Amino acid sequence: MQIWQRPHYLVPDKRWRLFLWLLFLLYLSIGVSSIDVNWNRVYEGLERGLRFLEGFIRPDFTTRANDIYAGILESLTITVTSTVAGILLSLPFGMGAARNIAPKPVYLFCRAFIAVSRSMQEIIVAIFLVALFGFGSFAGFLTLTYATIGFLGKLLAEEIEGIDKKQLEAIISTGASWLQRVHIAIWPQVMPRMIGLSFYRFDINFRESAVIGIVGAGGIGATLNTAIDRYEYDSAGAVLLIIILIVMACEYLSGWIRKWVS
Repeated sequence: MQIWQRPHYLVPDKRWRLFLWLLFLLYLSIGVSSIDVNWNRVYEGLERGLRFLEGFIRPDFTTRANDIYAGILESLTITVTSTVAGILLSLPFGMGAARNIAPKPVYLFCRAFIAVSRSMQEIIVAIFLVALFGFGSFAGFLTLTYATIGFLGKLLAEEIEGIDKKQLEAIISTGASWLQRVHIAIWPQVMPRMIGLSFYRFDINFRESAVIGIVGAGGIGATLNTAIDRYEYDSAGAVLLIIILIVMACEYLSGWIRKWVS
């Protein structure tokens, strides 16, 4: 059993540590004081927030029923297709980014690609792709696929690097090929975790589909943005409730599948 021990101080001298803490607190104070707060806007925002809360408590599913249905269906389509495509593409990148099974050139390339894909938020990628391919679900599909590759690829690589090495060494000693090593020694150890992460990414992709829809990348985000712009908070509340229910259903389903696999 490992017992946690406090790591050594990066700055051994107590006076220097105190000086650095004071410097940090001074910087934090200056940063907080430099934030421009318009209290009139804050009060107006609180009033709108109460109206939105009232609309959330009494949602309107009928006024924009067609728009909500079409937006939810498009978001689900984008989410499912981008998640599946991202999972399939993350497998080679994840295995290539694992130091213990990939050649160094492949490892460096896959690690660099994953790092780049994780360095940008989905909405930034969506704005760029909308500018390239125009408004619609195709830009949303590409955005979420790209994000899924970086997310799952990194976590899969870390899982592979943390596997039981004895199983891998035993398979290597038999003269097994690289694919046989992956199939017999690696994949059974990482599969349950990969399934759980895939459903977790599905949840993220569905929520992100609402965000990127605001910039024209398809999905329910456009309907939600229109409802908020027109102060139709009851319709916006209906959209948010549907999103919450779908995410909760996915969470329950992923938990059941993880339990079944394990």
